Amino acid sequence: MKIVGLPTLSDNYTWVILSENPQDKSAWIVDPGESRKVIEYFHQNQLELVGILLTHHHYDHTGGIAAVRTELGDVPIVSNAHGPYKPVTYPVTDGDEIQVHGETFKVMATPGHTHEHISFYHPKALFCGDAMFTAGCGKTWTQAPGVMAQSLLKIRELPDSCAVYCGHEYTYANLNFAMIAEPDNLDMAARQTEVKRKTRQGEPCVPALLGLEKKTNPFLRFDQSPLKETLANRAGKAELSNEQAYATLRAWKDELDKTGTLEAGLND
Repeated sequence: MKIVGLPTLSDNYTWVILSENPQDKSAWIVDPGESRKVIEYFHQNQLELVGILLTHHHYDHTGGIAAVRTELGDVPIVSNAHGPYKPVTYPVTDGDEIQVHGETFKVMATPGHTHEHISFYHPKALFCGDAMFTAGCGKTWTQAPGVMAQSLLKIRELPDSCAVYCGHEYTYANLNFAMIAEPDNLDMAARQTEVKRKTRQGEPCVPALLGLEKKTNPFLRFDQSPLKETLANRAGKAELSNEQAYATLRAWKDELDKTGTLEAGLND
């Protein structure tokens, strides 16, 4: 399979999954937050839409579905049906399998960002929506911190060679926070330099290999030293549970997000 990222809205990605066979014009899409770019891409490349994979209900992941299906075909919407988005036509749950171009994707329950959030896992590709971002993770809206912490640790168990196809391009700001959280992490520093270069040149920083995420994404490292000790000091406690460590890290990131400083420095 071949995967193409369509930048949509202000910072979203809609993913198009194509066959390796150039004669096969069928294609799937993941999380179409808007319709125009998707429809244009399908017409320009004479593609046939055969299905939609949906990670969760937020408008920036579902907003284009109705128009896409009107224009490109009344195709199945594959998602968790136990959420606010009711037009799901092909309900799936944790452990189910979906065939895409002859490849098997396993459905993973990854709640935390929303209660019904799922991800689609193949050994070569993880479509994780807003559960995890490159060098970061989604906000925890309505779930207890421990729910998101467990989803992130579940993702961390996947192979290093799996590529992460997340729902947003937040890599630059996320790495700026990562360096604040773990200033002595040399892998983070090297990645920050590369991401800054790519962002300046308008190049995407998604996908990224999960092996790199495990070294440089603090939201996959909150239970590990020295970051966990840093979080305990920040919380004023001798020790933290994994849930408390995640919650402290997430609150720290949320606090800095409000200042706008994590997006700064691109032209320095």
